[in-house]
Amino acid sequence: MKNLHKLLALVLVLGVTVSCSGGGGTTNLKEETMATESTPNTQANDFYTFKMKSLDGKDVDFSQYKGKKVLLVNTASECGFTPQYEDLQQLHEQHGKEVVILGFPANNFGGQEPGSNEEIASFCQKNYGVTFQMLEKISVKGEDRHPLYTWLAQHAPGNEEPSWNFSKYLVDENGKVVGFYPSKVKPMDKELLAAIEQ
Repeated sequence: MKNLHKLLALVLVLGVTVSCSGGGGTTNLKEETMATESTPNTQANDFYTFKMKSLDGKDVDFSQYKGKKVLLVNTASECGFTPQYEDLQQLHEQHGKEVVILGFPANNFGGQEPGSNEEIASFCQKNYGVTFQMLEKISVKGEDRHPLYTWLAQHAPGNEEPSWNFSKYLVDENGKVVGFYPSKVKPMDKELLAAIEQ
């Protein structure tokens, strides 16, 4: 009987030792993994860390937009909403002190932006006299979505993402996504203007 008690005690001690050492190792591994993963996540949480190229290949550092509202629009040259370029230009001319407009050509919807960066730039200037900032052509949805649009969808109210061309995100002066507006909301609509003027 005594031998049985000793055997049980030994099993318990061994079990606790294995459990503790195994648990400690797992915890340390998790902590190391979390520490490693936290760095990029922290950077991705800041709108102002993004850097991209303009249509003409120049560097655009988003840190220059600190303290300003920013309207980000995925654009296309062959869409029923393409005339919104004119509205965006009007918004830029009339409210440029209140909001910075960034256009992002994308071919995600209906293949309506097939052109190169150079062709898109020529189209915008020739047809709509665009002078607001246009960025390089990117993907705004799907597996090849640009990290900026992943970040916007993650931080937008309701985690909304573009469902068609000329969807709009509004970022406030502190780099927070405060609004999402679908294609049908025109740049000069009262709803959007009210948000910009707040």
